[in-house]
Amino acid sequence: MASHPQRSRRVSRDDYMALASFRHALRGFMYFSAKAARAEKLSPQQQQALLAIKGFSPGRHISIGDLAEHLYRKHNSTVGLVDRLVKRKLVRRSPGSTDRRKVFIELTPQGEAMIDRLSASHREELRRIGPGLRHWLQTIAGDER
Repeated sequence: MASHPQRSRRVSRDDYMALASFRHALRGFMYFSAKAARAEKLSPQQQQALLAIKGFSPGRHISIGDLAEHLYRKHNSTVGLVDRLVKRKLVRRSPGSTDRRKVFIELTPQGEAMIDRLSASHREELRRIGPGLRHWLQTIAGDER
């Protein structure tokens, strides 16, 4: 693994303020996201799973293992999460064509509609808070322009 030279720059008071502001904005976005999910009767984890399925590499099907890795969850926890989404008719499982032990997940039309609604509201929230996030990130990274 190649090492990258690090900037040895003292952390200034402005850096601390930018870090605090950036984390506050991220926490605010996560609060917004959880509230939006709950308004759809979803847990934040269920919403994140739907988004991961929708946003997975084009032309590839997402497996339970892929989803677990993407969500930083254990495989068995992800199976339970998918079970709850299947019960709500938001996703369906399909066995692999070459290896029937491998299970793939896809959104149902109801799941597509739900993640479309949630993603649209999230995009609007990011547009609202984006300028502040961009400013604080540039300040933290030392890339003020």
